[in-house]
Amino acid sequence: MARTTKSLINTAELGRAIRRRREELELSLRDVADETNVSASTLSRIENGTGKPDADNIARLTSWLDVPLERILNSTREGREETKAIIYYPHETTPEIVEAHLRADRNLTAETADALSELFRVAYSQFSRKDQPKSARKRR
Repeated sequence: MARTTKSLINTAELGRAIRRRREELELSLRDVADETNVSASTLSRIENGTGKPDADNIARLTSWLDVPLERILNSTREGREETKAIIYYPHETTPEIVEAHLRADRNLTAETADALSELFRVAYSQFSRKDQPKSARKRR
């Protein structure tokens, strides 16, 4: 009997991140393919959740996304109770950071985390002050 193993890469998370960044930058699949050296058909399959990228493509895509690899890794041990750190880069936008925290919350289903993340993105885009210079926005 063949043993099935769970993938170490959360391809659904990777696909969402690629689509979101591509749409934010208003790029086509071909544009991203040219920038990453990952074929447009592979990118499409990853975005749609049917592709299983190899290590080289994962490295290229996380580099293009400029996100930590840990963001798209699945837990290696099921049911472990320890809290996982949320890893992000300082240049990531507030909606991206909030989304990472929502996805890591054990009290939320994946669907709920997705819905809350999208709700936050919409609210943030409507209420964030885009007319102020960046230095004025960073006051704490």
